[in-house]
Amino acid sequence: MIEIVPFHEKYQAALTELILPIQQAEFGIPITLEAQPDLLDITGFYQRGSGQFWLAVADDAVIGSIALLDMGHGQAALRKMFVAKPFRGAQHGVAQQLLDTLYEWSRTHGIHTVFLGTTTQFLAAQRFYEKQGFQVIDRDDLPATFPIMSVDSRFYYRSIVAPQNKSTPAFSACRE
Repeated sequence: MIEIVPFHEKYQAALTELILPIQQAEFGIPITLEAQPDLLDITGFYQRGSGQFWLAVADDAVIGSIALLDMGHGQAALRKMFVAKPFRGAQHGVAQQLLDTLYEWSRTHGIHTVFLGTTTQFLAAQRFYEKQGFQVIDRDDLPATFPIMSVDSRFYYRSIVAPQNKSTPAFSACRE
């Protein structure tokens, strides 16, 4: 049985063992653990304000992750969404369960818009996000508080509270 649980320190090593091989070996992104200080301090970086970090766990093994970074003004960044290869796809539903958990948390914690950045290599992720109602946004239109990673090249946003209306922006880019 797959459970979605908030991050706990006991899963730190397993989380790193999930994420780094996907980034480095599977997608050829030359990024190290040291270049991702958020992974070394999940509690301090994500589990504050309206933010949170969840793990998909099966038989006490970490098979997926997703994070919500509170950016203020009812806006948040979706980060660190990874699913172990054997658990990918609609038949397992791990990515959907992780995202549904993030949506529910957002609704109950005052988050109205979620932004994300991804790389051009993550084509399956882009298709998944687009099927989930995320819309492409130009880098220049992101809120000033959005944490752009050096590998990010494609950006998305999605309204959480109300359905998307293409004629009306679903967010305001709060630049401070």
